[in-house]
Amino acid sequence: MSSHGHSGPPAGPSAPEPSFAEQARTLVHLARSGTLGTLSRRHPGHPFVSVMPYTADERGRPLILISGLAMHTQNLDTDPRASLLVVQAGHEDPLAMARVTLMGRAERLPAAARATAREAYLARHPNAVHWVDYGDFAFWRLDLTDVYFVGGFGAMDWLTVDGYAAARPDPLADAAPGIVEHMNADHADALILY
Repeated sequence: MSSHGHSGPPAGPSAPEPSFAEQARTLVHLARSGTLGTLSRRHPGHPFVSVMPYTADERGRPLILISGLAMHTQNLDTDPRASLLVVQAGHEDPLAMARVTLMGRAERLPAAARATAREAYLARHPNAVHWVDYGDFAFWRLDLTDVYFVGGFGAMDWLTVDGYAAARPDPLADAAPGIVEHMNADHADALILY
């Protein structure tokens, strides 16, 4: 025991930390868009990147709605290999932000899956109601072959696709900002005690 009244770290187990797979699923759940990398048809072998709104299915696979006129769609028609980079928002230092790269093969969804994809996509991107039913737009899914997660400096690893798919996003992720705001505004005294 020190002479300053501190006896070291508190007794008991430490708080559990989410796994990299859980952190990656939470990031993909919270974000609304990412950067889609396809292989250029015009310049074979060169990457071509686009900003891409998406939603994720129950296994964390990105669902995208894209026009047949778009360059990235033409690239995917030629070579379906693609990656989606999703980056955490809100930090001044981009290298300190969490990010995940989802790699795989993009496939157009069959007509039977369109209604489910449409509902999920519009829940995330309600403004897409203005073009979702245009004839040249189709839903695509990125079927994952690998996942790379970076949680910030020194926190990075390849994840298994099955481990990523089985992980669940933080159940409080959507509510956390409101909870923090409420606690800070209405329970500052209690926070000091905690």
